[in-house]
Amino acid sequence: MTTTLDIKIQGRDYRVACAPEEMSSLQAAADVLNARMSELAKATKSTGERLAVMAALNLADELNKARATPAGTQTPAAEKTIDTIDTEDARRKIKAIEAQLDEALLPQEKLF
Repeated sequence: MTTTLDIKIQGRDYRVACAPEEMSSLQAAADVLNARMSELAKATKSTGERLAVMAALNLADELNKARATPAGTQTPAAEKTIDTIDTEDARRKIKAIEAQLDEALLPQEKLF
């Protein structure tokens, strides 16, 4: 069973399909993305698709660095967060977000 979650990123509303038990997790991910995009927008004056790609690259880089950090050198909170990441679930959520972004960006692509 799927439901929809309305999220707001950079002042734009998106409706995302997800399982009911994933709503809070997906909302938290949207909040992290929105915060990161706001930080980058202020620092770089970028907007739109470029800003989204920059935010995604920064978050992916942080995730890769966290995964590469030897066990025992992270704070207990960081270890718990990384240990509880369900990669299949994360991939599924990323695919859903990518589909939503593709849909939202399609009108812009038609302009070029």
